[in-house]
Amino acid sequence: MKPLKAVLLDVDGTLVDSNDAHAQAWLEVLQSNGYQTSFEQVRKLIGEGGDKLLPQVTSLDPGSHEAKRLSTERGALFKRVYLPQLRAFPKAQALVRRLSAAGLRLVVASSAKQDELRPLLELCGALPFIEQETSVDDAAHSKPDPDIVQVALRKAHCGPGEAILLGDTPYDIAAAAKAGVRSVALRSGGHPDSLLAGAVAIYDDVADLLAGFETSIFAGGTT
Repeated sequence: MKPLKAVLLDVDGTLVDSNDAHAQAWLEVLQSNGYQTSFEQVRKLIGEGGDKLLPQVTSLDPGSHEAKRLSTERGALFKRVYLPQLRAFPKAQALVRRLSAAGLRLVVASSAKQDELRPLLELCGALPFIEQETSVDDAAHSKPDPDIVQVALRKAHCGPGEAILLGDTPYDIAAAAKAGVRSVALRSGGHPDSLLAGAVAIYDDVADLLAGFETSIFAGGTT
């Protein structure tokens, strides 16, 4: 196994408690535009980008004018109403600081749009420790396709075997696997262990990972 050089960080549901807010924003926009869906249906898809989510709940072509309109409306609503209410998970900044102190390059690998990503990174105090940011705007396809992970690897200047993705959804795990990258999963995104089983390790949240950092794969351990 090659030495670990970089951590590819998801943000929503991993560092910031935002998955429910994203789902609620989508639900509000979809229902106000006459599309019938439920919170549960939308919530389980959070972690994918709008290019994946919309076709599954509306059957719209993601490249259509209507799909783009809905996505824009959702983004505006999220930033106006939901973003100001969000909170970082406890110990999020402390974990990012610890990863950086371990000499690891920290590169964001998120399905969020860039204009939403920066406020989230500010919220959890991660910005001073991040070397590069990769959003859905940098990739042709969002998770679970590997595009975002592959771009993040290039920005980290390392190969797949030299990085680990830290995320919270099965889409993070799948995207990493398709790019040949190992992953560590957090339960904070609200997904059961059965859907996170492809990760090399699973922790409750960032605080749990920080508490067990010295025996984790990030510190050279096996779990």
